[in-house]
Amino acid sequence: MNKGGVGLSGGGSGPTAAAAAAAAQKQKTLLQRVDTDITNIVDNFSLLVNVARVNDPPVRNSQEAFMMEMRAARMVQAADSVLKLVSELKQTAIFSGLASLNEHVEQRTVEFNQQAEKTERLLARIGEEAAGSLKELESHYYSSVQRTNQFEQ
Repeated sequence: MNKGGVGLSGGGSGPTAAAAAAAAQKQKTLLQRVDTDITNIVDNFSLLVNVARVNDPPVRNSQEAFMMEMRAARMVQAADSVLKLVSELKQTAIFSGLASLNEHVEQRTVEFNQQAEKTERLLARIGEEAAGSLKELESHYYSSVQRTNQFEQ
């Protein structure tokens, strides 16, 4: 009977062959655990019902009572194992969701950093062009006829 045991084995980042193989192996293991636990519950319940017949000899009733307790305990253990499996599946779903979310956030951060660098380069180029144009306009202004006419009057 399986009781816990399979940890959260996170694959590498991104859909690599190793991560896909690890995910396939984990899925196979989890399906085997589910099959085993459900089979144990059903088998023990069937045996529990078979043993629950009422018989006359008191010794046999004691043996049957012990068998019933044992089968019930095994059913509880199998049900507990299924509950642990469900909990593990929930954690896996949450953590794998967070991993992909973190990957997406990191990707967007890189994209925004690249966009910021591109914008800074563009602004620097625009500033240089504006400074060059301003110098050209100043030289035209200071050498213009209208400016010299203003000083003469």
